[in-house]
Amino acid sequence: MGGRRGARRRDDHGAATAELAIGIPLLVALTAGLVWMLAVGAAQVRVVDASREAARAVARGDDVASAESVALRIAPDDARVRIEAGDRQVTVTTSATITGPGGLLASLPGVTVSAEAVALMEAEAS
Repeated sequence: MGGRRGARRRDDHGAATAELAIGIPLLVALTAGLVWMLAVGAAQVRVVDASREAARAVARGDDVASAESVALRIAPDDARVRIEAGDRQVTVTTSATITGPGGLLASLPGVTVSAEAVALMEAEAS
């Protein structure tokens, strides 16, 4: 009987090692996925801020080129900014494609984040 207990312990130890060998890569992939989601969230915040600041600038009377420059400085790399200024309001749309973080997740398609901000044109002082 004593020999059977020893064999059972060895089997349990091997199972724990196998579970650990499977669990560690899964935890690494989960962590990389969470970091990827945080990067996408941060990029979304940046395009919202870029759209808002550019809309405010044009509404205050700044020229469209300088407002676009402000938006591109705030937005993620390779962002696209579209500014539509009318008589009464300005609409700014900023979008950017965020690519995968690399490694195992390099095969993930890019995620496009975008935001739109609208501001009323300020009345000019007479």
